[in-house]
Amino acid sequence: MKKLVIFLGVSPFLAVAANAQSSVTLYGIVTGNVTYSNNVQTAATANGGRPKGGAQIAQFDSGTSGLASSRWGLKGTEDLGGGLKAIFQLENGFSVNNGAIGQGGTEFGRHAWVGFNANRYGTLTLGRQGDTSVEFVSALIYGWYWGNLAIHPADYDNLNFTHRINNSIKYLSDSFNGFRFGGLYSLGGVAGNVTQNQFWSTGVSYTGGSFAIAASIINARNPNTSLYGTNANASATGNNLGSAGSATTPESNPIIAGFASAHTQQTVSVASTYTAGGAIFGVAYSSTQFRGLGSNGPLNTFNYSGSTTLSTVGASLRYQATPFLRLGASFDYTEGGSVGSKDGAKYEQVNLGAGYSLSKATELYVTGAYQHASGTDSLGRPAVAAIGYLTPSTTDKQVAVSAGVKHLF
Repeated sequence: MKKLVIFLGVSPFLAVAANAQSSVTLYGIVTGNVTYSNNVQTAATANGGRPKGGAQIAQFDSGTSGLASSRWGLKGTEDLGGGLKAIFQLENGFSVNNGAIGQGGTEFGRHAWVGFNANRYGTLTLGRQGDTSVEFVSALIYGWYWGNLAIHPADYDNLNFTHRINNSIKYLSDSFNGFRFGGLYSLGGVAGNVTQNQFWSTGVSYTGGSFAIAASIINARNPNTSLYGTNANASATGNNLGSAGSATTPESNPIIAGFASAHTQQTVSVASTYTAGGAIFGVAYSSTQFRGLGSNGPLNTFNYSGSTTLSTVGASLRYQATPFLRLGASFDYTEGGSVGSKDGAKYEQVNLGAGYSLSKATELYVTGAYQHASGTDSLGRPAVAAIGYLTPSTTDKQVAVSAGVKHLF
C-alpha cells in the first residue's frame, strides 16, 4: 500500500518530466496578394496557331503568385536518450482567399513524414517529402525574396518544390566542416516491377565563410506518375504534366505538357552564392532530360520518340539595403525541348523583388517578372510566354506583378 501511495504521489511529476522531453510546435505562413498579368489565354487552338484570349487580368490569390504560398504545420520532437530523437512534420497548404486545401486537395500535401535524428549521424525520415534538390540547391537559387513568379519555366526541375515525393525514405547528414550530403529513394509500389514509378535523388553542399555551393541529381521513372502525379487529385491514366487546352480552356504548362509519355526524367542542378556585406551574388544551372519519349503510348499525343533536354542558366543579386528593406534581381535563360527537326523553345526572363519588414513576423512585398519566348514548345506550337503558375500568354511576351503581405506565426 505504501508503494502504491508513493507511486501515485510521484506519478504526476514523472509525467511532467516525460513531457519535458518532447515538444510539438504549431507554425505557418499566411499570405495574401493581388497579381496583375498583361496577357492570358482564354482558350487554345487546334491548328497550331496562337491561342485565343490576350486579356489583361488582376486577381487575388493566396501567395501562389506571391512571395510564398500560405501554409500551416506541426513539427514534433521527442528525446529518446543517447542523442537520438524521434521527429515528425505535417504541413498543409491552403488558399487564404477561399479556404481551399492546396496540393490538389491533399490534406498534408506539403509535408507528411516521421523519422529519427541522431545528431552527428544525421537524419532519417519516411513519408511524403522533398527531394535532395529542394534540400540543397533551391535555397541558393530563390533565397528570401524571389517569389513564385520567378520559378524556372513550368518548374520543370522542381527547384521550387512544386512536387512532393510519396512513399520515400530520405537521409540527410549533419554538417562536417561545412559539407553536407543526402539521398532519397521512393518505392514505386508496382507488383512484379521494382523500378516502375521509382524515384531517387542525391545531393551535396558546402558552405564556408562567404561561399556556398550545392548540387543534386534526381531521377524519376514514369515521371507522369512518380513526380507529377503525387497529389490527391492526380490522374491515374491522364497527363499530369499539363494540357494542350481546348476551344474553351487555355493551355497548361505548354513548356513540358507534350513530354508526359517519357520513360524517365533526370535533372542535374547546381547553384552557388557569394556573400559580400549586405549583398549576395548567385549563379545557377539546371538541366532536365526527358528520356524514352513514347514509352507511355496513350500519352504520346504527338508521336514523339527519343529524348529531349531543357536547360536553364541564371544569375542573381540580393541586397539587404536596410534592416527593414531587401531588394533583388535575377535573369534566367532556358532553352531546349526540341523533338525531331523542330527547334526547341527559348525563354528569357527577368525577375525583380522587394520586401519591407514591418516586424519580425509581418512583411509587405512586391515582385515582378517579364518573359520572352521563341521557338517551338512541347505541344509543337509557336512558344508562348508562361510566367510562374499563371495562365500562359497568347503571345511570346508576358508581364506579371504581384504585391501583398506575408505573416509568419
